Amino acid sequence: MPTAQPVNGTNSLNSTGTLADILVTLGALDARRAEQVKFTEIQSGKTQEDIIKEASMVPEDKLVQAKAQLYNIPYVDLNTAPIDPNALAALPSEVAERFRVFPVNYDKKEKSLGLAMADPLDLAAIEFIEQKTGLHVKTYAAEPMKVDDFIQTRYTTSLTKQVTAAMKEVTPGGKGEGIKAAEVSRGGFIREEKIAEIVSQILDFAIKSRASDVHIEPEEKSTRVRYRIDGILQEKLTIPQELHDSLISRIKILGGMKIDEKRVPQDGRFNFKGSEEEVDLRISSLPTTWGEKIVMRLLKKSGGVPTLQELGLRGKSLKDLQDAILRPHGIILICGPTGSGKTTTLYSVLSRLNTPKVNIVTLEDPIEYKIPGVNQVQINTAVGLTFADGLKSFLRQDPNIILVGEIRDSETADLAIQASLTGHLVFSTLHTNDASGALPRLLDMGAEPYLLASSITCLVAQRVVRKIHDDCKESYVPDPKIVSEMKKELGSLWQPQGEVKLYRGKGDPDCGNSGYLGRMGIFETITVTEKIGKLILERASAGDIDNAAREAGMVSLKQDGYLKVAEGITTVEEILRVAQE
Repeated sequence: MPTAQPVNGTNSLNSTGTLADILVTLGALDARRAEQVKFTEIQSGKTQEDIIKEASMVPEDKLVQAKAQLYNIPYVDLNTAPIDPNALAALPSEVAERFRVFPVNYDKKEKSLGLAMADPLDLAAIEFIEQKTGLHVKTYAAEPMKVDDFIQTRYTTSLTKQVTAAMKEVTPGGKGEGIKAAEVSRGGFIREEKIAEIVSQILDFAIKSRASDVHIEPEEKSTRVRYRIDGILQEKLTIPQELHDSLISRIKILGGMKIDEKRVPQDGRFNFKGSEEEVDLRISSLPTTWGEKIVMRLLKKSGGVPTLQELGLRGKSLKDLQDAILRPHGIILICGPTGSGKTTTLYSVLSRLNTPKVNIVTLEDPIEYKIPGVNQVQINTAVGLTFADGLKSFLRQDPNIILVGEIRDSETADLAIQASLTGHLVFSTLHTNDASGALPRLLDMGAEPYLLASSITCLVAQRVVRKIHDDCKESYVPDPKIVSEMKKELGSLWQPQGEVKLYRGKGDPDCGNSGYLGRMGIFETITVTEKIGKLILERASAGDIDNAAREAGMVSLKQDGYLKVAEGITTVEEILRVAQE
């Protein structure tokens, strides 16, 4: 939230110039058009704001930001501002609707209420709300359309509504029960019941919003709840600090963790049945400055494993990987940073190969999805079950296909190579940025070049990008620099005719106003040919291997991403976010 103190309703103009001048400094308007606006203002007598609005010269958010700067009022982006149930409880929805304001924060000590306003200079509205609530109003400028949308949707969002209702009974000063702070800390029937309800609402919202992780993070004055939706963390809720310990204790009890141990990290697991589906939750606690932080990873039980095509693999990359997995032996490595979807790709491959005719064994840390018919083993370092020790045991289990969650050391790398050379198909992952970087990494681990050249069959690198929400997709003419960059990167792969149009999402309530819904992968695949095999023997650099792969027709991560941009599946911003070197 902005921390600057707003000027409530006063016309304290900024010394940086007129509205048009500020838009130029924000990069939303060029200087030539700004001069035209000033000239039209003198000629017509209209305000600069009206002239800019009528000609649709700048997006609404930029216009509001410029106005906020002009009047020295903080700007707030409602899409990224967390919802404070206490703020919503302080202001009735009818009042919010009447004056086009949305409450964004509430400070109990200062007795203040932060309001995002369609018109932050509306003195009558500020005065009425201060009398109605008994609170000092702090104003923030926000886009009028967003304010209206948030009043309609957020007052009725189940998360906000249910948590607000539950907190009225447990928060000190709440209505009805009137529980004191000491009683809240000490516990009691109402508190236990309502805390359980708040946890259920937080998790149910996570399922409905397709979140992969939930972060419950203590801060000095409150606890924030963030959801990772389509790979991006979004703050959705703030909870009073008084409830933090009770909330964490409830989650730790569910996860089978020690509630009295707050000094060391802990792990736990439990099932949760929401209103729509059942999920497995993997819990991790971490002691921080202001208390324990909890992260919950949601693992869906239903929905099945996606196919390779559904993941986003296609063309030569798909064919190369399909050919490699049909071989009876060899090593196939999936590369990428944490959170790039490597495990999902491996599960997709295993599901394709999983038949009664083959014995598949996996060694994972942790097991994320249970696959019927596959022998899955969980790493347990406490009793000595490591990747290397597990791999040794696997070779005595008559396997056809072995999956090793990750190659972390030279011993695991050597065992994986030996397993592939003795007739097994081995899958694993490596934390490298691209496919060509995997081979030098294995050589650095001490793998022998001649063994590596004959055992590695395929290398896949991947990232995950957000898909444009189809229901709010719109076309636009991109900056010529972007088109030039795409043409340079893609070369003969993309030869557009005439004016180039790309796509983006406008944003609507269904996609949380982000313009994105769902995710897919972008991939690059290297098949180890005779030429690349020779480069491995020569201990060639990642750059040399990458050049050889490109000559053989490899589509790089960035190229695959740009092709998906050209098809209107994702945006340039997403590709640059995950694949920019």
